Amino acid sequence: MTDYTPRPDRFDRAGQPQLIDAHDLEVTQPGVRALGAWTHERLGLRPGDSALDIGSGTGSEVFTFADAVGPRGTAVGVEPDPDLLASATRRATERGSTATFVSGDAYGLPFGDNTFDAVLCERVFQHLTAPARAATEIARVLRSGGRAVVVDADWATAIIHPGVPEVARAVIDTLISSTTNPFSGRRLAGLLTDAGLTVDEIGSHALVQDRTIGAGALVNRIADLAVLRGTVTPEARDQLLTDLHEAAARGHTHISVTVFATLAYKK
Repeated sequence: MTDYTPRPDRFDRAGQPQLIDAHDLEVTQPGVRALGAWTHERLGLRPGDSALDIGSGTGSEVFTFADAVGPRGTAVGVEPDPDLLASATRRATERGSTATFVSGDAYGLPFGDNTFDAVLCERVFQHLTAPARAATEIARVLRSGGRAVVVDADWATAIIHPGVPEVARAVIDTLISSTTNPFSGRRLAGLLTDAGLTVDEIGSHALVQDRTIGAGALVNRIADLAVLRGTVTPEARDQLLTDLHEAAARGHTHISVTVFATLAYKK
């Protein structure tokens, strides 16, 4: 899975206050590995292929691509954040990897039409105000027969347990209203279809926070935001966090979100 941390200059300026990322859930490694394995199996990279990762962060997926396509292939990451771009480039040099990284974003990929055999775009669409533009760009740079996997969360599937149900619901609603494109996961197939691609398969996996952690960084942050917005009282917030903390001591918490991965190809 792409190992970025969201930063204000990665995504739309309009979405800066709403940056939410599935990594904030402190997801368990089995869930991450399962979805990653699904993605790589569906992309099916072979020696000599050309592969692109949009929003490549510090480059982990691109390094995997480079290993799969070999010296005759091409593995490229596109990343708008200059610090992450520099980190990925440095890591490629240290590893002796053929992976390369270029500055760019999902709205204007710096490549010609029909360039890549495979494209990955993971947990970027939820931050975009115009995701259809990004879907069109993916379709444009894919070659005929090329395949794309687009991965994103659907924050309406978030679960916070235990706690007073009405308070937990208010916190989840705050999370949804604070995300630029919170229902991205369910919309991926339609966006890719409208862009001219053929959807072949949809996979999913629940990313589940370690049940012994308690509220965790995401719930703490969003609960504070709910108080600021007046949808939850400070007392209700404190009780929710206490309930989660006490339940964690017994291994009884459940905090999760479902992430969807859509496989599509270009005829």
